[in-house]
This record gives sequence, structure tokens and C-alpha cells, in this order.
Amino acid sequence: MPVRKGVDAVERLLIEGGRRLEGEIRVQGAKNSALPCLAAAVVTGQTSVLTRCPCLRDTEAAMQILRHIGCETVRAGERVIVRSASPTRWDVPQSLMRRMRSSIIFLGALLSRFGRAELSAPGGCEIGLRPIDLHLSALSALGVQIETDCGKLICRAPNGLHGASITLSFPSVGATENILLCAVGADGKTVIRNAAREPEILDLAAFLNGCGAAIEGAGSDTITVTPTDGFRSYEHAVMPDRIAAATFMAAAAVTGGSVRLLDTAPEYLTPVLPFFEQTGCAVQISGADVLLRAPQRLQSARTVRTMPYPGFPTDFQASAMAMAAAAQGTSIFVETIFENRFKHVPELRRMGAKITVQNNVAVVEGVPRLCGASVQATDLRGGSALVTAALAAQGETSVCCIGHIDRGMEQFEHNLAKLGARIKRIDTDAE
Repeated sequence: MPVRKGVDAVERLLIEGGRRLEGEIRVQGAKNSALPCLAAAVVTGQTSVLTRCPCLRDTEAAMQILRHIGCETVRAGERVIVRSASPTRWDVPQSLMRRMRSSIIFLGALLSRFGRAELSAPGGCEIGLRPIDLHLSALSALGVQIETDCGKLICRAPNGLHGASITLSFPSVGATENILLCAVGADGKTVIRNAAREPEILDLAAFLNGCGAAIEGAGSDTITVTPTDGFRSYEHAVMPDRIAAATFMAAAAVTGGSVRLLDTAPEYLTPVLPFFEQTGCAVQISGADVLLRAPQRLQSARTVRTMPYPGFPTDFQASAMAMAAAAQGTSIFVETIFENRFKHVPELRRMGAKITVQNNVAVVEGVPRLCGASVQATDLRGGSALVTAALAAQGETSVCCIGHIDRGMEQFEHNLAKLGARIKRIDTDAE
């Protein structure tokens, strides 16, 4: 599974719309779980093995950070091995930090391992501000002294890390993960209140516990971390990607099709299932598999409001909007997590979508048909939404800047082609 070219590479997807998708696919491992688990491998000082680790631009960027600090990192298909017995650095240069938004997760890991870290602000998709003040204030409570120098964070724990009682003002996923990674290396008990409840937090805690940590309450709003004697080598299977699963469900739904998702985690799809049912889709769960059957034309979904888990995920908002754009009736989307999460709207309008936006509210009036057009992906989830809309559109759609999509969707066009889509990747430089 080759890693795709970068965001700036001149590649695009050509999609011929109007074909009903049908078939079955296995869902990839979760990007948003694999990344903190890769960072956690630094903490243990042992050999960590991640199976079902998706081959993505973001996971490759995380592996490059690991190699930079001196870890041995090897990929064989979906299996990644990290040996972190003797890393030599605690700094991450800007060139590596800018490759993904989740790179800040290495802050807690490096502090846990070395008691110090130096890195710059993260990069990635421009979906809005991702302030790290919650991260920094929580780490300060654990004994970290933080200085800034020309955009660089210089963090040290001169007196060692110590446990603390931390209450987050917002249940931030990244802040919760950074606290967990730092707290497992601290002396004394740490309690996190108003912690993020996302399944990816539960998966990270499961990996750390397998390595020898003592974390209780993950998946709830109160998490407790108790010191242990040390870490051990461990093999962990990354959870299925719930956003990728929902994206393929949306792709089938917007074409009036049917898809069976194999080896997924249906319990984590609960926040999006009412949306699919409102649009007229039938969803059947059998063990670890999910079957979606869509009507010939979707219905509107009334009001969708993004919220922290177990609310409707902001990462699925764009693809849900693509469904609504082709549905019968009017849907309303309220985005409460990121302020720039409607950047896909102008591109959907190019395809004939009727969408008005005011502040954090988008009103989508479904149209009888979308039309193929030349559009540009501006971020990962928005890019996936453009492909979803293109599958339902009349004519051919060209989606450029698809490096954003490659950050989080593994072999996206290959999996869609398995379901019957007419889609191909074009290297414009080769034309």
C-alpha cells in the first residue's frame, strides 16, 4: 500500500457520477486512534506493534517523527513496529510538525519520556483554529514549565512530572490524549474531569494499559491515571475508523445504493445512525458488520448539530451535507466545533448545490440533481464530501488537491471502485 503524494502534488480524482454503488468493503483502522497510539510508543521504551494501522499521509508523518527522535519504525502492510528503547532527541522540527494537525500529540509523549520537549505549532487541514491552551494549562498542572520562542514551544519539567486533578473547560480530544500520555509518566495519581469521551480515547487507553499503564474511566467524562512500575512490549489492534465507515455509507446512500461494511465497530456509529434513518436509509447490524440500503432518493434530515461524542461528529458533517444537497427537502447544519468547517460549501455550489451559510449555520435545500464540475478539496473531510457529491452528480467531476483526502482515507478511490464507482486518479504532470 504505497503512501500517496503530498497535498501540493498535482493529482486529481476524476469521477463519473450517476452509478449506483453496491457491494462490501472492510473498514480501515482509525486514523484518529493510530496517531496517538504511535505517539504513545515513545512513552513505553519498549517494542510496540500496531496492527490494522492505516497507510496514510498522516500515519507516515507520525512515523517520520518517530524516526527523527531515534525510534526504529517499520511497516509491513497494516502492521507497524516501533522500537523505542533508545531515542536520542526530544525536539520535532517545524518541517515535520506542519505535516499534520495531530502532531501536537507528541508533546505529552516526549514530556512523559524525557521530561522535556521542543516543537512548533502543528499544521494540516485549515478547518479552523486549534488552540492548544487547554493542552498547555493541563501540562502545567503536571509540573511542566512552558516557554515560547519565535513560535517554538520549549517545555521542561525540572522537578519531574507529578499527578494532578485537571478539569477541562471543553472536552478536547487532543488535550485529553496529551494529558494521558504525560500522566502515565508522572509520579502520583492524575484525575481528568470533563474528559473527551470519543472511542479513540478508549482505544488509546487500551493500548497504554496493554503496555502496563493503569488508566480507568476512559470513555467516560472522568479518567484516572495511577502510576505503575514500568512498561512492557505490547501488540494492539487499532479500532475501525468510524468516520471512514460513515463516509462509505454516505457514498452508497447518495447514489441510492447499498453497502455492507465488514469488521467495523457498529456501537461507535450510533451518533450518525439516526441521520441515515431520517434520510430514508435502512441500516442493519449483524455482529461487527453494518448493512446500509438507501432509497432511490434521499429525504432531508431536518437539523444536524455537531457535538463532542456521543453527539454528531464534526468529521462527518461535510459528507452528510453532500447527502443533504441531493436529498428532497431542506436540512439545517449547525457546526459547533470548528469555525471554518464549511469551506466545502462553495465547491458544492459549483456542482449545483443550493446552500446558504450564516455564521455557523448552513441551510441546504436539496436539488433534483447535482452536476459534474471542477472542484478543489480544501481539507480531508471536505474533500471526501466532494467525492461523495460527485458520485451522485450528472456528468464528470474533477477533484483536485486530493492530498488532503489521502491524509485520512486509505485507498479511497480503490474502495469506491470496488463498489462500482467510475473513479480514477490522474497525475496531471503526466498528462
